Amino acid sequence: MFDNKSSNATVFRSLDLPENLPVPTDDGECAHLKMGMKFPVDLLISLPTTSGRPIDLTSQPRTILYFYPRTGKPNQKIPDGWDMIPGARGCTPESCGFRDHYKELQSLGANVYGCSTQTTVYQQEVVERVHLPFDLLSDSKLELLNHLHLPYFKLPELDNIPLIKRLTIIIKDDIIEHVFYPIFPPDKHSQEVIEWLKQNQIQ
Repeated sequence: MFDNKSSNATVFRSLDLPENLPVPTDDGECAHLKMGMKFPVDLLISLPTTSGRPIDLTSQPRTILYFYPRTGKPNQKIPDGWDMIPGARGCTPESCGFRDHYKELQSLGANVYGCSTQTTVYQQEVVERVHLPFDLLSDSKLELLNHLHLPYFKLPELDNIPLIKRLTIIIKDDIIEHVFYPIFPPDKHSQEVIEWLKQNQIQ
């Protein structure tokens, strides 16, 4: 995603992930998100969306909600040490994976939404740039993060704003069916979700 250096800053050039990224391990921070747990659907529906329309959890039997730390903008400097944080790199490639497999995910009975703590205005940039066919949700007020006790990290360079660690929750009605955590590599995660949906089809 960010790979060329200019004036001591790494800038946005491609969606390729660098080699030798640190692989995240299961730190237990999602252990409380168990299958069968009730999901706060009302809170989810209240989050701002990049289209400005409320999300629709009824058009498909399942909802895929993937959380990611943050996307960068073209020519924007990568935060210092970003690539050394396990699981931090790859938010735009992950979203593009869900974009590329969007029709297949829908055919398997799933809505798709992404969510970060970035503002809707910031999120709209990546939606337009990479042509995402689904909404991104903004949890900039940290309501969902706090309610679900989602894992996060902070960086002083980014004003210590909580950045949600990469995870995906599959929801049916208002119940958690499955949690993916940790996720690696992020650009292949949509295929991992597809395989789970195929193996757990609704009868």
